Amino acid sequence: MTNNNKDLESHLWGAADELRANSKLKASEYSIPVLGLIFLRFADAKFSEAQKQIGKQGKGRRSSSSNKERYQAMGVLYLPEEARFENLMNLPEGENIGQAINDAMRAIEAENPDLRDVLPKTYNRLENRILV
Repeated sequence: MTNNNKDLESHLWGAADELRANSKLKASEYSIPVLGLIFLRFADAKFSEAQKQIGKQGKGRRSSSSNKERYQAMGVLYLPEEARFENLMNLPEGENIGQAINDAMRAIEAENPDLRDVLPKTYNRLENRILV
């Protein structure tokens, strides 16, 4: 196992310990918020990569397809502004992070109907300090 994998494993175990000690979640429920956040981060990484490619392709060229269609043509979920990971990471102190994540998940579902009612939206059950 490389150092990066050990670091990731350490962070995930730390998150599980934090959830076990400081939330009302049962051990069987940890995976729901954690996997939802991993999904969000992965979707954002893919979106950002596609955004750079579209930006390079779009210079000096007119396109008849919408931005959403361009992302989908690349096999990438379209993420509205409020669902982008960087925006969630830069929320003002005191903002309800759980509600912001729930709203991000709803926005992703609205833009990607195949995901409707699939993504977790129970982050408001967790305290801000745990989500941070």
